Amino acid sequence: MAAQPVRQRGMSPRSWIARLRDALDGLVRSSPSRFAILVFAGLVLLFTLLFSLPISRAGEGSGTPLYDALFTAVSVICVTGLATVDMATHWSPFGNALVFIGVNIGGIGVLTLASILGLVISRRLGLRARLLAASDTNPSRIHVGPVAERQAVRLGEVGGLLVTVAISALVIEVVIAVAMIPSFLAAGYDPLLSVWYSFYYSAMAFTNTGFSPNPGGLEPFQTDFWMLTMMMIGVFLGSLGFPVIFTLARSWRHPRRWSVHVKLTLATTTILLVLGAAAFLLLEFNNPKTYGQLDAGRTIFESMFMSVMTRSGGFATVDMADLNGSSLLVTDMLMFVGGGSASTAGGIKVTTLAVLFLAAFAEARGAPAMEAFGRRIPRDILRLAVSVVLWGATIVAVSSIAITQITKQPLDFVLFDVISAFATCGLSTGLTAELPPPAVYVMAATMLMGRVGTVTLAAALAAAQRRQLFRRPEERPIVG
Repeated sequence: MAAQPVRQRGMSPRSWIARLRDALDGLVRSSPSRFAILVFAGLVLLFTLLFSLPISRAGEGSGTPLYDALFTAVSVICVTGLATVDMATHWSPFGNALVFIGVNIGGIGVLTLASILGLVISRRLGLRARLLAASDTNPSRIHVGPVAERQAVRLGEVGGLLVTVAISALVIEVVIAVAMIPSFLAAGYDPLLSVWYSFYYSAMAFTNTGFSPNPGGLEPFQTDFWMLTMMMIGVFLGSLGFPVIFTLARSWRHPRRWSVHVKLTLATTTILLVLGAAAFLLLEFNNPKTYGQLDAGRTIFESMFMSVMTRSGGFATVDMADLNGSSLLVTDMLMFVGGGSASTAGGIKVTTLAVLFLAAFAEARGAPAMEAFGRRIPRDILRLAVSVVLWGATIVAVSSIAITQITKQPLDFVLFDVISAFATCGLSTGLTAELPPPAVYVMAATMLMGRVGTVTLAAALAAAQRRQLFRRPEERPIVG
């Protein structure tokens, strides 16, 4: 009789884990995207609590106010890079460790993160977990379910994708960090601090975040082209997207095997980088506050650096408030586009822009369908692209109106920081650091909606797809 309670006590933890697994499995069944958003929101709440603790703040005294802790948590998990406090002096070593860990977690991506969590809980990658991870590489799976056209990452390759996510992030960050250490040693930092700063900056570059752990940020490295080049490489690789890295790692010698997604991402990214650098060079070469006092070689380098960082990098060697109004507008557009799908970058994504231009070209030629690299792109992808742009523009517009009304600041500065928040870029004119608490909450919500993604958010809010068994009569409204 005495063995009965012991056996029951031994079974109770197993039963508790089973109930938890069943509950999570039911949530994933009902809506994978809602489960992913709940994971993301849970991380934000957890880090808000941790950042508000006195141990996270440098010096003695009380903890960080709630609105600053919440904003920092959202900015860290959303890998944005905007801050309402001085990141170099406000946080203690424990707080800086939280920032470092948080950006690496957030850089993985909301759906991929939820997939990994499900894998850890269930100890296996089941069909629903594979579908969940696959949807992070191709949002059309969420919108219309499995599609027939060729995908960047097929369902059977999701396990390999998750391994690629972890290995690529680790390898790239370590290599870039090691390459940065000589620059910090040359700048006069002691060896231990040089290693810490190198890994910190490497993580911020690859995750496209933009925080700086040292007072002055990149100011001591204005002429260190090696250091700035390493940061550009980190930001560029992070903004490509894990499906592209996965494809390049497997078949970089065989471009013909690359999917349309990979080719569109690489082509559009290259075009935007070149056009962005040319625009900054043309608009800022005679601005005495930015590039006007530089020689030709450094002006070209700084223009390329700015073009790379507007993809979502968030680092800057000049004060954004000193840019000409035309340059601010160009930066707005580049930030709004962002980087590649399923990457650490934000924005509407380069493939979304590419699909819109392909649709415009097809319409101008009178072609029956969009085509790219010898493949036809279905119309539902165009509908999805239009939805992403519309919802993104709506979020930016509503947030800009709200913050302008609260702060009474100039619209060009407000719009710049709001787009930076939505696109999780991190560049700022200095407005964000001076926001009152109500505007801080608005900006935090903008970052969260921008990072979670308009497609995922829309899919999460939809209880179920409606099936319609009839078609209404067709009529064409006048457009244009």
